[in-house]
Amino acid sequence: MIAETTSRLSMPTELRSPRAKLVYLFLSMHGTATVGELQDSLNMKKIALYSILKCLQKQGLIAKDGERYTLQSS
Repeated sequence: MIAETTSRLSMPTELRSPRAKLVYLFLSMHGTATVGELQDSLNMKKIALYSILKCLQKQGLIAKDGERYTLQSS
C-alpha cells in the first residue's frame, strides 16, 4: 500500500487578483524568484509583475531580499 501525502497551500483571503494569486502560488512552490524568473515562468510582463509584487509587499505577504522575492514568514 502506498501512502499518499498531500500538502494544502493556504491562500490569503485578501488576494483577489488572479495574477496576484498566481505569483503567490509560484513563490510558495519555488521558494524564491527574481522578476525575470517570474516573467519567464508565468509569461507575464515585467511592468505587471512589479505592480503585483509591490502590492503583495504592502500587504506583508512577500519580502524582497536583493533581487529575489520570497513569501513573508509568519
